[in-house]
Amino acid sequence: MESLIEGARRARGAVVIIDVFRAFTTAAVALSRGAERIVLVAQVEEALELRRRGVGQICMGEVGGKRPPGFDYGNSPSQLAEADVAGKTIIQSTRAGTVGMTEARHAELLLGGSLAVARATAELLRRQRPPLVTLVAMGSEGRVRTDEDEQCALYIRNLLQGRQPDTHCVRSLVLAGAEAQKYGDPARPHFPLEDREMALRIDSFPFAIAVRKEEGLLVARAVPVEE
Repeated sequence: MESLIEGARRARGAVVIIDVFRAFTTAAVALSRGAERIVLVAQVEEALELRRRGVGQICMGEVGGKRPPGFDYGNSPSQLAEADVAGKTIIQSTRAGTVGMTEARHAELLLGGSLAVARATAELLRRQRPPLVTLVAMGSEGRVRTDEDEQCALYIRNLLQGRQPDTHCVRSLVLAGAEAQKYGDPARPHFPLEDREMALRIDSFPFAIAVRKEEGLLVARAVPVEE
């Protein structure tokens, strides 16, 4: 297990970049609603330029938790739950998850991790049977460790090792953490309570988020996993 941007840089083998609040929860929702693919980039400007060039139709993401100017959606699963994204290409830029993806240059297999897709991610890894798995908890902006990403990494590790963790305990531990307290505060409407609730619907999607290079771009797609 690794953490933060430095951990993404060190990661080897099959690498899971974990961002529960909210990048790979938001991505999972978008893919569940029929988005064809999600192009992952580190910088807001790169996302806007790719959309201008016609690489994708929609920009989603955040800086400091807020939707950047010119973006269609924030990094919000509850927003994407109402969005018309079927058949479209989304370009996503966040301060932790997508940055971690761009830094995981030594990965032989690359996956996006969140509690929403944790069991499917573990199942895909069990089937692939890579000799090395690195779980990277990205934390807050890739710089400060956070409970939700660390707990997600532990949850996936336990599943990979054949244990069945108590999801209610995982949820309780995350809710006790500092990041969870941001949600539902009227002074910070860009952290809606529904986003937290969606992020804590553990194993709510039956697919993993696989990321591959396509024409020089990091592209995420849903890979269905039936147990």
